[in-house]
Order: sequence, then structure tokens, then C-alpha cells
Amino acid sequence: MRNRYIDLIDQTFDFPQEEFTLNDDKLLFHGLDIMKLIEEYGTPFKFTYLPQIGHNIQRAKKWFGDAIKKHDYKGVYNYCYCTKSSHFSYVIEEALKNDIHIETSSSYDVNIIERLINKGLITKDNYILVNGYKDERYLDNIAGLINRGFDKTTVIIDNDSELERLISKTNRPVSIGIRIASEEDPKFPFYTSRLGIGYKSIVKFYKEQIENNPMCELKLLHFFINTGITDSAYYWNELNKCLRVYCELKKVCPNLEGLDIGGGFPIKNSLAFDFDYEYMVDEIINQIKMTCEQHGVDQPDIFTEFGSFTVGESGGIIYEVLSQKKQNDREKWNMINSSFITTLPDSWAINKRFIMLPINRWKDRYERVLLGGITCDSDDYYNSEQHVNAIYLPQFHKDKPLYLGFFNVGAYQDSIGGYGGIHHCLIPQPKHLIIDENQNVRVFSEEQAADQMLSLLGY
Repeated sequence: MRNRYIDLIDQTFDFPQEEFTLNDDKLLFHGLDIMKLIEEYGTPFKFTYLPQIGHNIQRAKKWFGDAIKKHDYKGVYNYCYCTKSSHFSYVIEEALKNDIHIETSSSYDVNIIERLINKGLITKDNYILVNGYKDERYLDNIAGLINRGFDKTTVIIDNDSELERLISKTNRPVSIGIRIASEEDPKFPFYTSRLGIGYKSIVKFYKEQIENNPMCELKLLHFFINTGITDSAYYWNELNKCLRVYCELKKVCPNLEGLDIGGGFPIKNSLAFDFDYEYMVDEIINQIKMTCEQHGVDQPDIFTEFGSFTVGESGGIIYEVLSQKKQNDREKWNMINSSFITTLPDSWAINKRFIMLPINRWKDRYERVLLGGITCDSDDYYNSEQHVNAIYLPQFHKDKPLYLGFFNVGAYQDSIGGYGGIHHCLIPQPKHLIIDENQNVRVFSEEQAADQMLSLLGY
């Protein structure tokens, strides 16, 4: 009878996979011996595997490069990393090794850019796409970049008051982008994005505020939808609407030369994940070229803003199962030694799925369980109702430790969870390890100590 955990995985998924393999009954991630890390550093801990950042950037560059060559596309491709996915220095510095550009979302993002400039990691050859709603502090920081001669700083206008306020702070001409207020997915509770300028108002906005203004020049049209790049009728419909606006705008604005297609690629959230990136890129390039040819306008340079795709698959977090609670005849709760609310806030806040696998005991019998965190909050759990598929793990034995890993968690979790701050029920933030291409490990931060939290609370 095939009732071992490894049997369950073998008959359910194509396994092993590129990043997941086994050494006897222990899981390896990109060849990393997770059990060895557990033995050395204890649990819980987060880790970032830096090589995956560059790997994903180069994958995307190849897909776009191949499609541009195949279709004899006349524009060039620019990969931008949107910093909001993870602001950590080790992430952005690793990404910048791959000849990319940067997209920002708020005022302090620009302070990060200034630090990177001072270190020589960002130069005047890098595009800096400045996005988001811009308050006065944000505008002041943007103006500082422009006044220093960073002419590839492209300010993407979100509303009709931003341009005038920005120009009043600059002493050099400003490169401008306009963000389209796209229609949201039908599942959203509202119809149009709160960000950007409506489709019908864009040409009017250009003529009234930009066309005859010597202090600015329209360079980019920005298109973004929250669902990201998906092979869906909704995505293709919104992209085609964007392309029609681009062509209409290009006819009255010869300086317009860039199209930011916005929205990120999905990342792997299951061993059954199947997304045809190459097809999507090929079809996007084909659609842009055909539409421009139909309208008799030049093909634009393409910009993408990939955040989760850049950094998400580099991250993981490891827990130990402390105990098992049987609350009734059918529900078994495996209690982890941390909190999902603290460490994986997207898992409970928006029911986001991540890849979850045991680290050891793959040859043991399996059982169906629920996973609970150690806070006193009913929402601190991860289970099959929230996450589509049932959770199966090697059977719990109090004398045989069981370790779990959640993978591809490198985007957003630290910033949403409040890195370095106060967490629900004062559950400490775990230790964080950085791992390079040679599998060298350094401790970026230790587990949060009681004194740190008490200090923040004023004790």
C-alpha cells in the first residue's frame, strides 16, 4: 500500500522539480540542505536565496529578447524592479547586478535611490520610474533627483494636479509618464482604479498641461492592472484598450516613445503551477506590433515592472511542528512554533497560497491536518478551506521532530508584517538568513528579542 508522504507527492505531482529535490527523505531547495540549516540555526527562520533573483530577471529578459527578434519588433525592452515588493538592500543590490531599472512608489523609496546612487549602484543611465500618488515630500525628493541631472527619472502622473506642483520644484525639464486609470477586474467591488487618469481624459490632459510646456516632455504611457499579466479575456481586453490610447496619443505627441505594460508575472504557488511565460510575452509583443502597424505609429520601447516575479521565489520560511491537538474526531491541528499573522501575513489577510512542504520524514505515512500558529487569534491558521487543496503531512509523532517549509514567500511578507516592529501577540520576528550562489550563509538579523519589542512599546 502506497501510504507514505513521498508516494502521495509522486502520484499527485511531477516530482522532483527544478528547485525541489530529495536527499534520502529530506527536502533540498536549489540544492540547499535545509535540515543542515535547521541543525545549525534552529527554527523558525526565514531565508533568502539570492541567485534566484538574477535567475528570474534573466529568464524574463530572454523571453522578451526572443519575442522581439522573432517579430522583428523595433522597440527595446527595459526590465524594472518595483521596490515595494521588497525594499531590502540585499534584494535591490542583487537585482541591479543584472542591468535593470527601478520603479518607486513613495517618498522614502527615493531616499533608497539616493543611497544607491552614492554607492555607485544606480547611475544616470538607469531609468527611475516614479509611480504612485505624490504628496509634497515625495515631490520634493523627486525634484532632488531631477535637479541632480538624473534625466531618465520618469515621473508617472497619477492625477491632474501633480505636474504643476512638480515643475514648481524643478530647474530642469522633466520626463513625464501618464498612468491610465484602468478598469478593474469584474470581481472587484469598484469599477475603475483609483490610480491614474481616465482613458478619455488622457489626450485632453496632454494637450492642456504638457504639449506646450517647455519644462516637461511626455515619454511614457503606463498601463497597470492589479491581477497582473494573465492569459484572460480581461487582461487582453484592457491591454488592447491601452494600445489604442497609446496610438491615439502617439499621433499628437511624437516624443512619446515608451509603453509600460505594468502588472507583474505570477509566481509559482503550487507544485502543479503551470504558466506559459514565453507564450504570454510572445503574444504581448505581437499584439503591440500589430496594433501600432494598424494605426501607422512607431512601435514603443517596452517597460515592465516585476516585483514579486523578481524576488518572490527567492524566499522561504521554516517552522517546526510543536505539537498536535485533536479538537474533535476529524480535525487535527499541527501547531507551528511561530505565527502566520507575523511571518506570512498574506496567507491569512488575502488567503494567498504558498508552496508548503515538509523538510524531513518524506518516507513516513501521511495524514490530513490543519496548521495553526501560536497566537491566541482564531485567524492564525493555514488550512484546506482557505487554500483549495487539503494539507497532508507526515504523521505527527512527539518523539520524531517534523519541520515544514513555506517557499516562494520573498515578496511583500516582511513589509506587510512590519519588519522590526511590533507583531500580533508579541510573537517575535524570526531569524533571517541570506544565502549566496556558493551557498555561503550569513545572518542578516537575529530573532527579535524581548528588549527590542519592549523598547518600541515604551517600557
